[in-house]
Amino acid sequence: MLAIYKREMRSYFTGVIGYVFLVLFLAIGGGIFCLTTLYAMTSNVTAFFTYMLIFSAVILPLLTMKSFSDERKAKTEQLLLTAPVSITSMVLGKFLAAMTMFGGALLVNSLYFLILYNYANVKTALLIGNFVALLLVGMTFISVGIFVSALTENQLTAAVGTMGIILLFLGVGVVNSLLPANFWLRYVLDCISVFTRFQTFVNGYFDLSSVVYYISVSAVFVYLTIRVYDRRRYN
Repeated sequence: MLAIYKREMRSYFTGVIGYVFLVLFLAIGGGIFCLTTLYAMTSNVTAFFTYMLIFSAVILPLLTMKSFSDERKAKTEQLLLTAPVSITSMVLGKFLAAMTMFGGALLVNSLYFLILYNYANVKTALLIGNFVALLLVGMTFISVGIFVSALTENQLTAAVGTMGIILLFLGVGVVNSLLPANFWLRYVLDCISVFTRFQTFVNGYFDLSSVVYYISVSAVFVYLTIRVYDRRRYN
């Protein structure tokens, strides 16, 4: 798995994807920070992380679209399938590499709040809670991205497909907000809504059930990716 991880991290920086992702993520993240904190003259972190969640839904497919589709297009997929490494290790290596890129960029963006410590009362616990929540949401989005990437050799198709599924996850929260307060379906949608569960952290509560939810959804999509390549190896 370590060899796949190193190979994937290297590929981000031998091509343009890694640089484009980091430049866009850090630049737009800095802009969001200025708008939601400096210009708004507030030390509240919730608006920043909420907007970053929406932005992550758009930018993360860019990071994952090449994970497997590029291997198929470059005809290097067979080398991976016949390499002395398990399918699980291959998938996890690519997944962890994408998580490293996202987590590192998110950490740098979160450090912007250090600027405010000398001028305002930044709630450290709320900052850490929002950071962890967005990291978990990003993990879910990345797992979706590598699964879709495993289904096609076209990177654009992988990116659009990933974005569609992610928007579907977020759209559940929008539909939920339009339903009557006591409608039974609202409770069901609350349980599966990525955005609604994220709002729990935004409101300052560390919800263990939401952590389990994000990890479980990520595990399901990683497992599905493994199953795709298990079938491909033996066919």
